Amino acid sequence: MKKLFTLLFLIGLQAVFAQQPYYDDVNLNLTGQDLYFALQQKIEIASNSFDYGDTKESMKITDEDPTNNSNVLLLYGYNDTDGSCTTDRTRSKGAFGGGNCEYNREHTFARSNANPPMGDVNNGSTGILADPQNIRPTDQKMNGNRGNKKFAAGSGHADYVGSGDWYPGDEWKGDVARIMMYMYTRYGDRCLPSLNGSGPLQGSTDMLQVYLQWNAEDPVTDFEDQRNPYLETAYGNRNPFIDNPYLATLIWGGPIAEDRWGLIGVEEFIEDNISVYPNPTSEVVWVSDNTSFPVESYSVYDISGRKVMHNTFNTTEKKVNISNLNSGIYLIELVSSEKRITKKIVIQ
Repeated sequence: MKKLFTLLFLIGLQAVFAQQPYYDDVNLNLTGQDLYFALQQKIEIASNSFDYGDTKESMKITDEDPTNNSNVLLLYGYNDTDGSCTTDRTRSKGAFGGGNCEYNREHTFARSNANPPMGDVNNGSTGILADPQNIRPTDQKMNGNRGNKKFAAGSGHADYVGSGDWYPGDEWKGDVARIMMYMYTRYGDRCLPSLNGSGPLQGSTDMLQVYLQWNAEDPVTDFEDQRNPYLETAYGNRNPFIDNPYLATLIWGGPIAEDRWGLIGVEEFIEDNISVYPNPTSEVVWVSDNTSFPVESYSVYDISGRKVMHNTFNTTEKKVNISNLNSGIYLIELVSSEKRITKKIVIQ
């Protein structure tokens, strides 16, 4: 029941969130590399005068604790009551510094991992070093623990994983993924995902699969939403993947992320003659495609955005056996040689 409510809530968000006017001049009918470059052109316009010193104050607004406006939330933090300030999730805005139980500025895409490295930073630094979309408050010791370690898959709280990689924590993995996507889109090959993450790559412009997974599994929260409205004014751009995580799906594929603008409901087939039936069902889904672009393959995604089925249609009888799937709501993506469409199916 909880999973069903979660997906219904996410589907309902499509009717709640409208596309921000900031994107009115971006062609959102594009996909893949074309959309990547269109968004890159849009977000590269930002303030040249915004410096690293400004981020100390901007964090107090973008990262303000929604439950206590005197505090900021700390990236990677998870526990305020365990007696260790290193793991604190929230802290007073005034406790900024490099000492014990103070917070400082984390470059989520680590400075030394860029190519070439971003270099040393001071309060007068501008450009990539001062990009506030990349900078989050963290406990100073937690910041040091992460250092420049690559992000990697894990579970639970922020900690080391594997041979020296870093898992940002269940609460923060979506935030981190959307920052990595922003940095790669904004700065291109200088901030390749592979430079700051481990695992296989996917898509025409190469995005780490783990970031696509995190983007789908950890939807945007009200807290993360605080960033773009302020930074659009103070800095001059927005992080598109916060505004609509589904943009990452359109560019790189992978798990279907939350679509906050209803793009997932826009049928890309010119002829609206694609249907799935019966729906609801418990055994088999049939696909009818009376169109000039016959459906050739399908993927089924669960409510977490995980691909649970994928195959090609080898006969004119196009059916999907879903008898092994648990009951609930799923998305089925149907793909032809030139078009694609996503529909909701209910399995009883």
